[in-house]
Amino acid sequence: MSDPVNTPRTVSRFADGLLGSDLPRLTEPRRRETVDFIGRRVRMLPSVTRFGVLFIGAAVEMLGCLIGHGRARRLVVTLPLPLLAEYPRLVRSLGFAYVWETWPDTAVDGGEGA
Repeated sequence: MSDPVNTPRTVSRFADGLLGSDLPRLTEPRRRETVDFIGRRVRMLPSVTRFGVLFIGAAVEMLGCLIGHGRARRLVVTLPLPLLAEYPRLVRSLGFAYVWETWPDTAVDGGEGA
């Protein structure tokens, strides 16, 4: 697993919460490794795209500081606003791809063994 410092805090907090709610039985070490993978991929995005993702992540982080991170995450996931709605889709697609490529026997709730 790579150094968690490489994962932007705004992305890691959102990704950890989203994966925790989408895959509740995913173990903590696996979730941490998946969040780290998401952060590495975000860092590899082309500069303009990376700026956009990190900007949206920072806005979601600030909203979370105001209303609570769980409430902010639920709000972002349910609002069909352009660009904002793509943020959880990006995190989910990267996270789910990593989980099922790395541990193919993972159950749909994140538990080990299908």
